[in-house]
Amino acid sequence: MAQWNQLQQLETRYLEQLYHLYSDSFPMELRQFLAPWIESQDWAYAANKESHATLVFHNLLGEIDQQYSRFLQENNVLYQHNLRRIKQHLQSKYLEKPMDIARIVARCLWEEQRLLQTATSAAQDGQAAHPTGTVVTEKQQILEHNLQDIRKRVQDMEQKMKMLENLQDDFDFNYKTLKSQGGMFQDLNGNSQAAATRQKMAQLEQMLSALDQLRRQIVTEMGGLLTAMDYVQKNLTDEELADWKRRQQIACIGGPPNICLDRLETWITSLAESQLQIRQQIKKLEELQQKVSYKGDPIIQHRPALEEKIVDLFRNLMKSAFVVERQPCMPMHPDRPLVIKTGVQFTNKVRLLVKFPELNYQLKIKVFSPFSVLDFLRSRKFNILGTNTKVMNMEESNNGSLSAEFKHLTLREQRCGNGGRTNSDASLIVTEELHLITFETEVYHQGLKIDLETHSLPVVVISNICQMPNAWASILWYNMLTNHPKNVNFFTKPPVGTWDQVAEVLSWQFSSTTKRGLTIEQLTTLAEKLLGESPGRIIFSSSSSQENMAGKGFSFWVWLDNIIDLVKKYILALWNEGYIMGFISKERERAILSPKPPGTFLLRFSESSKEGGITFTWVEKDISGKTQIQSVEPYTKQQLNSMSFADIIMGYKIMDATNILVSPLVYLYPDIPKEEAFGKYCRPEAAPEPEMGGDSTSITQPYLKTKFICVTPTNSGNTSDLFPMSPRTLDSLMHNEAEANPGHLDSLTLDMDVASSPM
Repeated sequence: MAQWNQLQQLETRYLEQLYHLYSDSFPMELRQFLAPWIESQDWAYAANKESHATLVFHNLLGEIDQQYSRFLQENNVLYQHNLRRIKQHLQSKYLEKPMDIARIVARCLWEEQRLLQTATSAAQDGQAAHPTGTVVTEKQQILEHNLQDIRKRVQDMEQKMKMLENLQDDFDFNYKTLKSQGGMFQDLNGNSQAAATRQKMAQLEQMLSALDQLRRQIVTEMGGLLTAMDYVQKNLTDEELADWKRRQQIACIGGPPNICLDRLETWITSLAESQLQIRQQIKKLEELQQKVSYKGDPIIQHRPALEEKIVDLFRNLMKSAFVVERQPCMPMHPDRPLVIKTGVQFTNKVRLLVKFPELNYQLKIKVFSPFSVLDFLRSRKFNILGTNTKVMNMEESNNGSLSAEFKHLTLREQRCGNGGRTNSDASLIVTEELHLITFETEVYHQGLKIDLETHSLPVVVISNICQMPNAWASILWYNMLTNHPKNVNFFTKPPVGTWDQVAEVLSWQFSSTTKRGLTIEQLTTLAEKLLGESPGRIIFSSSSSQENMAGKGFSFWVWLDNIIDLVKKYILALWNEGYIMGFISKERERAILSPKPPGTFLLRFSESSKEGGITFTWVEKDISGKTQIQSVEPYTKQQLNSMSFADIIMGYKIMDATNILVSPLVYLYPDIPKEEAFGKYCRPEAAPEPEMGGDSTSITQPYLKTKFICVTPTNSGNTSDLFPMSPRTLDSLMHNEAEANPGHLDSLTLDMDVASSPM
């Protein structure tokens, strides 16, 4: 079954995550219209090869034209309009940058696969994979039971209000009738009454007593009902909603995907509806009291407090229900939310978890610049550009929720008069400054005016993309250690963290964008790089992870961020297969390779390359039979742009003392044949094209296929940049090099087969 069809069958909570993958950069309509064709393309390869990306992009435009023709025949005007708009947008944005759209589509397809795997695993494992699953389910069942109980009590109260109104009408009618007949000479408590009316007065007193008793019962039960509502509301806002916000924080830094808000919206809407019903009933009490009142009337005594309580509950519920559903994120960096570069568009989405149809298109949301919510001592302030005002509506969302999505916002820094930072901020670097983006609106409902305000999680604003790694480190550190989402002064005195906390977050950085997190051994190696010793329960601060590593001119986060980028763009399939050991100390590397037969090799990340590099280390025997451990100079993104890592491994050669090319790589650790591990990831060689035209009887010599081969002499531990070379050039270079430096030759990448001229 096609991937897109499988996705459509997922539960609502997974579909909500799917909706978040798409934006104007890659509209969901296009994914729907061209699903089979999109899934048939190699977007990952196109994302790294401009010529292929250009070809795929033009093919995409052709597919859009064909789909447009189909809609034209079907006379589907709406789809025609949408498709034409999408094509124009793609052409204007990606015609000169086809690799950008390839990266976006590749990312979306990969996230779809992860979503399917998550849903499948959850279906297979059930609650067994989640020890707290039973507790959560029980809490939800109790909560739903309490909400049902409140709804039932509200309905019961409605019936009692009708009884009260009927009883009061009867009393009022009899009282006025008796009074109009002149049978009452004094008030109801007087003693000078005609004997003929005493019986009727006794009946009126009984009716008044029953009326008073029912009023007291209703007022008492209303007080109890409001107490129950207060309890459930605290459960919803202080626990369920707070838990969701914490899960959102964790999801932002690569943790498990956050659950959708639909169930929470259902609960909050149900409670809000019950509160409005009770408020109407309290207003009805006021009307009844104005018609009939007496000394000691419980409505006069208790109604104002009930009114104040229900208004406070409803007002607070509405304020809590206004949330940021999708945190600020730049579309081109979906895996780095909460980091915003000035001048670059970012998106976010707000939602009201009270689903009242009468509020549709009634709430006007305005976004306020970050500086408006920071303390006045902070010198960096920003203007927010773009459409910063939108109206909430139900049509813009996929599930009919009341929401507003801001897709085209940018930040521009205000220049301070002093041209620098204030003394109060001197201790904070730019990537540790935290800012909040504010959303405000006003609700007018049933005579109430409620001001709603919500904030994004703290964001870091950068002015140069090179600040991204350290900015992301600040976002990780903040959301790892605090669940107070408005603490913008966090880094003035940041708390310390344990290695256990950091290790989990580090693993998320890989598992959130690939199929594999980090193993205990890999994490131990990273702990040694960060701390210089075994992890245990070590405690350290955020500054220790942003300072330059010992002997290096770059920080741990810069190094790790570039490795993650290397994995995603160049060696993702190999990482997902578990073929890359990645993080391993040199001592451990030697220990596990030494007992292995010659030709055994492993793949690890370079510790010295700031831009991210990967190398392989293998076992060989010298002339005396002694075991040697050899490593090649790391391959970086520049080299992997020219040749895939799988092709490098499959074609890698060393030049022995007799100038014979041999492959030192035979078995991937522990004992996987090289061809079995990497053969399927090598690009197949194209068959030679037949000679066209001319005399069919003539014999022509086809061009020989070319193949890049990386070569290193046995006495050299380094490789140079990749470049093609013919055997004749190789012979000449070897001869000249041997004369100049006997016994030494730099590594080469050779074009081993030469295109011969046709005969």
